[in-house]
Amino acid sequence: MKKLVSIHRPYIILLLIILGFQSTQAQVWTIQQCIDTAQVHNKNLQISKNNIQSGEQKQMEAMANLFPKINANADYRYYTNLPYQLMPLSVFGGPDGKFKEAQFGVPHNINANLQFSMPIYNSQIIGAIQNSKLASEINLLQFKKTEEQIYFEISNLYYNVQILNSQLAFIDSNLLNSKLLLKNVLILKEQLLAKGSDVNKIQLQVEQLTTQRALIKSKTDQVLNALKFTIGLSSEQKIEIDLKIKYQDKIQYTNSTTTDIQLVKTQNRFIKNELRTIRNSKLPSLSLFGTYGTMGYGYDKVPNDFLKFYPIGFGGVQLNFPLLNGTVTQRKINQKKIDLKNSELQQLLVIEQNNMFVENAKLQRESVANSVETNLSQIQLAKSIYHQTVLQQKQGIANLTDVLLADNSLRESQQNYLSAVIEYLKSDLELKKLTGNISTTK
Repeated sequence: MKKLVSIHRPYIILLLIILGFQSTQAQVWTIQQCIDTAQVHNKNLQISKNNIQSGEQKQMEAMANLFPKINANADYRYYTNLPYQLMPLSVFGGPDGKFKEAQFGVPHNINANLQFSMPIYNSQIIGAIQNSKLASEINLLQFKKTEEQIYFEISNLYYNVQILNSQLAFIDSNLLNSKLLLKNVLILKEQLLAKGSDVNKIQLQVEQLTTQRALIKSKTDQVLNALKFTIGLSSEQKIEIDLKIKYQDKIQYTNSTTTDIQLVKTQNRFIKNELRTIRNSKLPSLSLFGTYGTMGYGYDKVPNDFLKFYPIGFGGVQLNFPLLNGTVTQRKINQKKIDLKNSELQQLLVIEQNNMFVENAKLQRESVANSVETNLSQIQLAKSIYHQTVLQQKQGIANLTDVLLADNSLRESQQNYLSAVIEYLKSDLELKKLTGNISTTK
């Protein structure tokens, strides 16, 4: 059954007076507004989004290797010494086994052509495309994981600010009570019904509460700055949060596959595909190729100087079949098999660990759920006892020590209540994360 608990029932008016009007221009932010703003301004989320876009480009790059490619080539060569060829003398009627060296060609050679190539089947390109798709899935899961972590951090910081503001409300209420008590004791001292040491005890308590309030206020500002940083806002921007602490008592979350489990499963598929790609490297590859261009020859000696060009073009199919590369491929296969075993073990480890964490979070939440309401009723009881003791002290029935003990009991019950609320919110937030429901925080 859903239940709304506010820890400011006795102190809401005081809290509004002290905190509500300190910055009339500051915007009150809900936890949903904090999370929505972080989606736009948080730097870690922006980096994760950029990684997704980079992964998409890598996937398109891998697919582009299937497209035809055309290259333009040109070169010019000037031979200071023309290459020699050995001519058999038998061609010219000479004896067999005798050769004569001869230089062929002209010193000027110009070559310009277009080269075309397109793979028909290449297992390595196909494997790279599949890997790039899985890498894109991993980038998406990494973004989701970063997003959930940001949700978790914002929720945790938001709750901390609420708790600290609640502590301030309790301290302000106690400080007001102590000042009233000090005023009464001063009157009693003037009437010679109280000692100077009694006044000193109350003054010490007022000073301690004042110091404690300053420390809590400083810590609140620090946590609020951390919250603004996580959201992606500048530290100069003034914001206020909803001061009411709300939680749903003992809500049941539906277990779903967490991002960490999805991530290890996808990484396992990635390693399997890498293993398959290495095995397929033993398969032949087939591609089309072709060249079209011109070849120029020139001679710069008179009287036969010339520069002439002749067309050249051809096309064909190339088959590449790897026959032997030592044991390199087999060693790579063995390595990937070991990586795959580790990945499968890691997957089981993450699942079992998550199940254990879920059970522990449930137990932790159940153990503190009942104490929240119990401690809240104890606050009311301690408050009643305190006021009764103060009244008895005015009537001379109780002494100052009784009042101070009642005051300490009130403060202790307040602190116990806040501690119980903190533990409940933390365990509930952890349970949301472990059951894959952290995004429902907003």
